[in-house]
Amino acid sequence: MNESKVVCLRQKDEIDDPLTDPLRSGAKRLVQQAMEAEFAAFLASHAELELPDGSQRIVRHGHDPVRPIQMGIGPVEVAKPKARDRGATTADERIRYASSILPKWARRTKSLDVLLPALYLRGVSTGDFQEVLTALLGKDAPNLSPAVIAAQEQMGRRVSALAPVDAAR
Repeated sequence: MNESKVVCLRQKDEIDDPLTDPLRSGAKRLVQQAMEAEFAAFLASHAELELPDGSQRIVRHGHDPVRPIQMGIGPVEVAKPKARDRGATTADERIRYASSILPKWARRTKSLDVLLPALYLRGVSTGDFQEVLTALLGKDAPNLSPAVIAAQEQMGRRVSALAPVDAAR
């Protein structure tokens, strides 16, 4: 008789958007398909390498652990395929697979790395950068502290200072 009649509504910081989940799952599928195609090309490029018994030297060896990549649509969890070099006797001669789509160190897309410092600077002038970043990327987005974004901005300035000046400008 003491049943609760309280209906759970959306949380305070949660954005209720019916398009986000299908878009995020579509982005996950696209990234996963692109990585699988890149991995298949890697295996094909090493297909001529064989062990003395005639079997392939480079083989698929499962996936790395799933990790979230922060994208414009929000966090998307992806798993990178792994390769195993069965013919290498030392670490120096081992052939390793390194994805160009999802480097080992990547946690965000490049477009977000460019966008975050600009949003941060805009937020500093208005005093509400954390609110803007939370609305854009979600409350659980990692590495969005002022110190991290300021360090990225400084790194961007150093890189642009080292870039050659275009004579046509």
